[in-house]
Amino acid sequence: MNEVYSYCEEHMEKSIKHLDHEFSGLRMGRATPALLDNVRVNYYGVQTPVNQCASISVPEARLLVVQPWDKTLLSSIEKAIQAANLGLNPINDGMIIRVPIPALTDERRKELVKIVHQMAEEGRIAVRSVRRDANEKIKKLEKDKDISEDNAKDALEEIQKITDKFIEKINEAQKVKEKDILED
Repeated sequence: MNEVYSYCEEHMEKSIKHLDHEFSGLRMGRATPALLDNVRVNYYGVQTPVNQCASISVPEARLLVVQPWDKTLLSSIEKAIQAANLGLNPINDGMIIRVPIPALTDERRKELVKIVHQMAEEGRIAVRSVRRDANEKIKKLEKDKDISEDNAKDALEEIQKITDKFIEKINEAQKVKEKDILED
């Protein structure tokens, strides 16, 4: 039983971490290197994250500076940032790329809130999927007569409690992210 519980918690925790990573890539009103985490550039034939082929700094609250280690990547990085559909307009000066972060409009804030809802729902689906897998393991143990019917019932209730705890964490993360977006 404890194996099933730890499996459940471990995989649900991974879902939460993935959701947090996804949330960090959403653009708010201020600059953060995490904005470019999902931007990939063709680096000698391999799709590579920008942060693995350039340094990204934040000299001002609304400005990112991308300095590639290989200057031949300047135009590729610029195009990759534009193609990432982040609403950013990079400026290439031949040495570095400046990425000004424009203030969010009300319309863009609403779009971001919808995206947050979507990401949170995907997180909840992932948690429920782990619950389903754990429940199937418990039912198999019961069917194989490894545990009693009462123990199986108790285990299913415990898995539901664990699931509820992680769903609540997702709901809290969603509220915090929405608040950040709407107040920025």
